[in-house]
Amino acid sequence: MQIENKLLDDLARVASGAVGALSGIRAEVEAQFRQQFERILSQMDVVSREEFEAAKTMAAEARARQEELEEKLAAAAPLEERVAKLEALVAELQAARQG
Repeated sequence: MQIENKLLDDLARVASGAVGALSGIRAEVEAQFRQQFERILSQMDVVSREEFEAAKTMAAEARARQEELEEKLAAAAPLEERVAKLEALVAELQAARQG
């Protein structure tokens, strides 16, 4: 019985060591894969997540500014009409004065 327990303990120790070694190998393979993947992406001229988020933020700000300017332009349309009418009136008055 004691021999069986010792054998089971030895097997458990070997299995534990194997699991630890496999974990180390897995971490090393993942690190190498990540490094290789990043190298390939850098050669493909792909932007990083940070660069993408910065560009996305800038685009959103530009869009908001564009909408703000469009609103101001729409509000100015009636003023342009009034100016055109006043210019026409001034032209009529000047013509009446001269003629």
